[in-house]
Amino acid sequence: MRADFLNTVVSPADPAVIPQPVAERYFNRELSWLAFNERVLEEADNPRHPLFERLKFLSISGSNLDEFYNVRVAGLRGQMRAGVERRSLDGRTAAQQLELIDAKCSKLQRQQQDIWARLRSLLAGEGVHVVEPGDLSADDRAAMDDLFVRQIFPVLTPMALDPAHPFPFIPNMGLALALQMERELDGEILNALVLIPSQVDRFRRLADGPNGEIRYLRLEDLLLLFLDQLFPGYRSIGRCIFRVLRDSDIEIEEEAEDLVREFETALKRRRKGRAIRLKVNADAPEVLKQMIVDRLEIEPSEIIEVDGIVGIADLSRLITDDREGLAWVPYLPRLPERVRDHDGDIFAAVRQKDVLLHHPYESFETVVDFIRQAARDPHVIAIKQTLYRTSKDSPIVQALCEAAEDGKSVTALVELKARFDEAANIQLARQLERAGVQVVFGFVDWKTHAKISIVVRREGRDLVTYTHFGTGNYHPITARFYTDMSMFTCSPEHARDAAKIFNFITGYAEPAGLKAVQTAPLTLKSTLLDCIEAEIEHAQAGRPAQVWAKMNSLFEGEVIEALYRASQAGVRIDLVVRGICGLRPGVPGLSDNIRVKSIIGRFLEHSRIVCFGNGHGLPSDHARVFISSADWMDRNLNRRVETLVEVTNPTVHAQIIHQVMAGNLHDEAQSWVLQPDGTYLRAEGAAGEELFNCHEFFMKYPSLSGRGRSGTADAPRLTQVAREAAE
Repeated sequence: MRADFLNTVVSPADPAVIPQPVAERYFNRELSWLAFNERVLEEADNPRHPLFERLKFLSISGSNLDEFYNVRVAGLRGQMRAGVERRSLDGRTAAQQLELIDAKCSKLQRQQQDIWARLRSLLAGEGVHVVEPGDLSADDRAAMDDLFVRQIFPVLTPMALDPAHPFPFIPNMGLALALQMERELDGEILNALVLIPSQVDRFRRLADGPNGEIRYLRLEDLLLLFLDQLFPGYRSIGRCIFRVLRDSDIEIEEEAEDLVREFETALKRRRKGRAIRLKVNADAPEVLKQMIVDRLEIEPSEIIEVDGIVGIADLSRLITDDREGLAWVPYLPRLPERVRDHDGDIFAAVRQKDVLLHHPYESFETVVDFIRQAARDPHVIAIKQTLYRTSKDSPIVQALCEAAEDGKSVTALVELKARFDEAANIQLARQLERAGVQVVFGFVDWKTHAKISIVVRREGRDLVTYTHFGTGNYHPITARFYTDMSMFTCSPEHARDAAKIFNFITGYAEPAGLKAVQTAPLTLKSTLLDCIEAEIEHAQAGRPAQVWAKMNSLFEGEVIEALYRASQAGVRIDLVVRGICGLRPGVPGLSDNIRVKSIIGRFLEHSRIVCFGNGHGLPSDHARVFISSADWMDRNLNRRVETLVEVTNPTVHAQIIHQVMAGNLHDEAQSWVLQPDGTYLRAEGAAGEELFNCHEFFMKYPSLSGRGRSGTADAPRLTQVAREAAE
């Protein structure tokens, strides 16, 4: 299977693999997401990756699956309990989807444990061990005794379970040790429980072995060594390690008088959400398992017996800097040369020409410096900023506070509905308000997912607006491993549209006459549909017609149907969709001209880009090119505030087409190609062939718009490089 979409054309679909009946036009959303997580898990078994990176992929697959159950499965179970008859886009009821999900997840979890067993053995070969209690020496036991007394015993609360000591509340993701104890004095049975605090490391590092081996002991095993201190006079006759997942969706009253207070209340409800998944070790005594099931009021179908480690997500804590060669060599992002040419003055660099940063290859610190410089520049009079997710102690939030305290007009949109960041965003909203920032929370029923910074600067007698548009969050930490686009411009047209969209968020005034920037849920989807329709007209007129698009997820019915119509008209469509994809590619008569692939590799693909040939095909200097904050999902296009930003600067335009999109389409080393039956096949080359890796390419070569006075001779246009290599 080849995945080079840049230098190959669509091949006719094989009728033998067409799903029957062909009327099934969509893949199921939940199963498509599970297929994505399966690809992530496959990378944990990929021998081309260093061992710690494989362990990281395994851990990510575990945390992904936990969140999937917390939100998606919880929602489906809620629908089923409420008797909701609504069917998915592919025509399945909630009950039918849950049956398929449970079967798929059982297989995934067995694969996780099998891969962990292989990785554990490989790690041992590299001198990294997870030891069993029986492997401990007398010196180890003495060291653990001291550790237990000083650091662990004070935070534990061992609990007997009887009528006077009711079963305690187990929080979401909570890990606990249930015990069946026998009193040594008279043999009386006692059931007991020890909550394992999340604040304590799951894996405790022991003293290194005689040859420098790194050794870890699981926390639950450590606790079993000291049961005599937790329950003096008792001995254990049975144990059960278990983890609880709870419904973590949040419902907000639309008529709430105070959104912050409403979210604070909702977060408390989330913590106590209904238990929807129970993982227990397979060899636990039946009496303990039944007690836990009864107390949690959980259904038999929601119980998973784990033959291995409970809590795959925790395995990332085994990764250490002490072993060279077990992780990728750290990558240091480039600083844009053009900004350095202007002695770090970002405003001067942008005045010269629009700048597009490709993260993480180019440093996110430039985005942070943009806000810092605005905060400290006496000529800046106003800053407006959207914040969906950001880091703890965010330097951007600190800069906004500094600007407000300096008397500048500062407005911040803080999205309280950013899932699992609600509490953090409440705190940063209060921090901003204390500094004098005007804080707004957007819409009650829509999330504001747009990524915009606006800086208004006095220059002579004029006010000049500098705007930053991003495809990812203002989050300095995730920007180190998420691939995203950051565009800086002082284009008056982009500035006017950005200001209109911000006023829409703060004052509900619907923007009129948007030109360079479109917004969901008002004009973004219609713009996409109009551009697809234009490609159909080009194809029907005999002109080249082509679409390139990159996103995280594709699952919006109107857009998928438009792409099907375009395919049938002869438009060539190549899609890079990392995760969920509801569109069936390569189906004769439906989607013959559509190809879809997913890239899973060193960095998390996160940028959203779309290019339309505009009557000239692709690549072309005449193409219409956009970057966006929005995936092509129903929620993003119809129920969120998002942006679709047209790229008009020729250098930025060329960078996206000839480098970023060309690199993604050309990639084979990290690509999986979606088949008409819903399976994904990993790209393969000839024996000994070195497949093109777009992440390695972007790390090696500078981008077009980031180059300064030294020119762009060493910033290759990949469309040319790929074709020269193929000749």
